[in-house]
Amino acid sequence: MIAKLRGKIDTIGEDYCIVDVNGVGYLVFASSKTLSRLTAGGEACLAIETVVREDSISLFGFGDAWEKEWFTTLTKVQGVGAKVCLAILSVLSPQQLSQAIAAQDKTMFTRANGVGPKLAARIVTELKDKIVTIPVGEFAKDMDYQGMNADEQTNNYEDQLAARVEDPSLMEDAISALVNLGYQRLEAYRAVNQAMAQNPDANMSELIKLALKEFIKKD
Repeated sequence: MIAKLRGKIDTIGEDYCIVDVNGVGYLVFASSKTLSRLTAGGEACLAIETVVREDSISLFGFGDAWEKEWFTTLTKVQGVGAKVCLAILSVLSPQQLSQAIAAQDKTMFTRANGVGPKLAARIVTELKDKIVTIPVGEFAKDMDYQGMNADEQTNNYEDQLAARVEDPSLMEDAISALVNLGYQRLEAYRAVNQAMAQNPDANMSELIKLALKEFIKKD
């Protein structure tokens, strides 16, 4: 199995690129976010997921190891094939995926081509307890998390851990209260998550007030 390719980008298509490795061209399918980071004629290193079917062997490439982890996670959901997964990764970053799953926000997934309301509901339901972490090791370092600095990586981890360890029922009640006030669910999740991370002992009333302050800060 091919796990990584390093070489010159020969061609960039709508949903693929051709990587020239010592004169051998590999056709690699990728999300638009990954493709946007590439330059024809430039050097690149891509994490690779090899998908083997009865009639084909396909390579799927990723600009960083975290995106690859989300690809393998999403494709375990019934109805999410490799191409649909790339469509999701084209509109949602790994951080946005983590937030959408934690907030159980189905509408975020319907932004992707091929994802309807039923499939979006299945994704958030099946992955609601899943935490996708950044892989650790030399391979992950080699990917270099293109476009993400060390502080951003740390913040992503903290966001996920905060959502994981706090009281889920308290969080859900606070989010529902903010949604009833007219805020979008994903925005409400981010504000409540931030408030809980900074004030772990806050009760329901205090949590809503603190979350509202987060909105005021942004405004």
